Amino acid sequence: MTADFRRLGKRGSYRLGQLRAQGVGEVRRPVPLQPKWVRPDHRWPTSVWLLALLFGVLLIAAGAAVDWWFMPLVAGMLAGGANWIGRWSLRAAVPAVAVMAALGWLAPWWWAVLHGQPYGADARIAAVLLGLPGYAGVGLVVTIAVPVVQAVIGYWLGRALTPLPVRD
Repeated sequence: MTADFRRLGKRGSYRLGQLRAQGVGEVRRPVPLQPKWVRPDHRWPTSVWLLALLFGVLLIAAGAAVDWWFMPLVAGMLAGGANWIGRWSLRAAVPAVAVMAALGWLAPWWWAVLHGQPYGADARIAAVLLGLPGYAGVGLVVTIAVPVVQAVIGYWLGRALTPLPVRD
């Protein structure tokens, strides 16, 4: 009788057999951490994606050099359309598109600053006109935020215009 009391609350002590509720599986051991953005079903290798992002940076930089302010939107749409084939998750693709837009917009700006253009004063004036503190860094952050938002919206639009893959 005392042996039965020791078994209470332990697995197999009630001998209910197959009376378990349907649809309730057994407790599984936890698996090691596997990030969601690392998936084996990518169609293209990472090097192709890095080259595509570099092309996007060059496309945005060329557009910024000729005052085409809409180029981050176009590059984001191209990245969203390409993601239909490559199947990268949003956790990996959206930050990559944001970095692509920021680098693409900063490249011609930095090139002009290195060659003596006074963009620091322009950034301060833009910050003051927006009602923000009159620092060049604030104006630069706001200036870079605009193409980043454009590229992310373009990425969303590119993904929205491409059909979802069919799952069996």
